Amino acid sequence: MAHAHKLEIFRGRLKFKSNQQKIWGVLILLSIITAIEVILGIYKPEVFMGDILGMKTLNWIFILLTIVKAYYITWDFMHMRDETPALRRMVVWTAVFLICYLVFILLQEGGYIESVYENGHIKRDF
Repeated sequence: MAHAHKLEIFRGRLKFKSNQQKIWGVLILLSIITAIEVILGIYKPEVFMGDILGMKTLNWIFILLTIVKAYYITWDFMHMRDETPALRRMVVWTAVFLICYLVFILLQEGGYIESVYENGHIKRDF
């Protein structure tokens, strides 16, 4: 017995008639997000160069757009939408924890490396 996949994205706001149309729709969405990232990376608008929580706003935008892309890849192409709620929560919360941990490590180590370049000496030796 074939299992029918849900054919909508954006929480049901955009519906497709077939799996093939849905794949193309998600591919176009991911391509648009990637194009926005590339354009922002090339032009680096001054509006996004302010600091928020120790990092430029543009970097936060890149992180958020990457998380959105990862969500749609996992949700649609890896068929997480069709799994049981317990498995979805387990995968999603693990990923959220690991992403937060990675951002923390990047901010912590990046600040340390910046201070080494600025001051020219190592202030902590582990």
